[in-house]
Amino acid sequence: MRNFTNWLSRFRGSIADYGYYIDFAKVHRNVDAVKVELNILNSLIGSANIESDFDALVAKYPETLKCVPLLLAVREREIYAIDADGEFRYNFTKPNQTPAQYREFMRKTGLFDLMSKHIVSNLVDYATGVETGLDSNGRKNRGGHLMENLVESHLIKSGFVSGETYWKEMKIGDIESKWNIDLSALTNQGKTVKRFDFVVKTESTIYAIECNFYASSGSKLNETARSYKNIAIEARDVDGFAFVWFTDGKGWNDARRNLEETFDAMEHLYNIDDIESGVMNEIFI
Repeated sequence: MRNFTNWLSRFRGSIADYGYYIDFAKVHRNVDAVKVELNILNSLIGSANIESDFDALVAKYPETLKCVPLLLAVREREIYAIDADGEFRYNFTKPNQTPAQYREFMRKTGLFDLMSKHIVSNLVDYATGVETGLDSNGRKNRGGHLMENLVESHLIKSGFVSGETYWKEMKIGDIESKWNIDLSALTNQGKTVKRFDFVVKTESTIYAIECNFYASSGSKLNETARSYKNIAIEARDVDGFAFVWFTDGKGWNDARRNLEETFDAMEHLYNIDDIESGVMNEIFI
């Protein structure tokens, strides 16, 4: 019998690699896409008559408007704003407001001050900084992919081959049709759609795998533990099918009660230490 406290104590604080923090290739790619337009807007930096200069510039180069959302660290091409003068929705790829209204937008958001007061000296450099900040929001997704990559690397090390003995991101419906198995108990009789991170097929068993890593706590962890516990229980009654969960991360310390309940109910719940100790060669036989 495994001891939950000892098992949890081996959870790790991070599995971040060097590319986890910022995807600079993506940052530079996004900035390069508007680099010409940003350089045109650079002519407004330090302008003593920025409003009239802006009108003249946009009239000649209307494509420069598409840079504006990035200067405000906004991904959307349409921005909503409201004040005492009314409510407006500004489109920056297909202009839908008058030049005067776009001028109003630039003034009220502070972008005119940013440029005319020389708070920044180069909009390309400024945009690179903004993109870097925006990309930091992607760390959560990259963290999930890191765990998937780790699991996949050990599947390969254990001799499994992609598309032959293991598959990535496979829906329950695809599993059912590929191997003629009834998994309706896991989908509330087909009312919900579920996709597993990996599926491993051996001679006797189909293993559906979920993997995640939580460096910080949150309400999602309790929900995940309860959900996976239910899947594991429902999977027991399906011949030739098993549910496997690989998880880790210090975020579980604050959700240990729910995780322990799932640990007690699941046959196949493992952490990174288990993976590195060769548990895959023990499970997938």
